[in-house]
Amino acid sequence: MTNSLQADDMPEEIDFSRGQRGKFHRQDVRMNLPVCLDDEVLSYLSQVAAKKRLGVSQVANDLLRKEIAIIESVK
Repeated sequence: MTNSLQADDMPEEIDFSRGQRGKFHRQDVRMNLPVCLDDEVLSYLSQVAAKKRLGVSQVANDLLRKEIAIIESVK
């Protein structure tokens, strides 16, 4: 199995002849992409978040900001 699309990957019964390119595109929309954490990382962040009474996302973002600051200070 390959990840590349081939012409015969699309079922014939799907008709795009009246499709409109960009119909649902919104230029100023901000996308929040999901991040998958390893079980042990999620467990740790959940414990820290519970102690601080914060959400896991906020704790993860705080840690990542600190890591970015460290990386930038070494440049």
